[in-house]
Amino acid sequence: MISDDLRQRRLELVEEHFRSEVTQEFDLTLGTFNGHPHYEIMATGQVFDGDDEVMGYYRTTRTAFPDQRHDNVRLHVADEAVVAEFDLLGTNLGEFYGLPPTGRSYRVPVIAVFFFEHDRIINEPVYFDAASLLTQIGRREILALAGLGE
Repeated sequence: MISDDLRQRRLELVEEHFRSEVTQEFDLTLGTFNGHPHYEIMATGQVFDGDDEVMGYYRTTRTAFPDQRHDNVRLHVADEAVVAEFDLLGTNLGEFYGLPPTGRSYRVPVIAVFFFEHDRIINEPVYFDAASLLTQIGRREILALAGLGE
């Protein structure tokens, strides 16, 4: 079982991670990791490993959804991880997978698991329903391209 002090430091770090993502202070977001950021986007199978790939992921997603943010955040602490449940919101105001913006918004439930080594994040797998997001922003054709649509 982790100490109350370590529990508190991890919670504060996850909150800083969320806050800096929304304000697009990505150097601060990268600083929440243990020196080697690693994301796994489970819905798409994408993996972003290291500073350059993760920064590219941030830039790409914030180009497409510059107002991306979190709502209804609930944090659950385990010995090796902090599990975050939240709603992810945004508006497609920029290019997304080479397609022009639709101007449509989305709200999807997400679970992100922040795995820790001591008081730094070592991995963040993110789980969400990509089909719901694509449908809400009016991009069902991406589902068809992946063989998932009608």
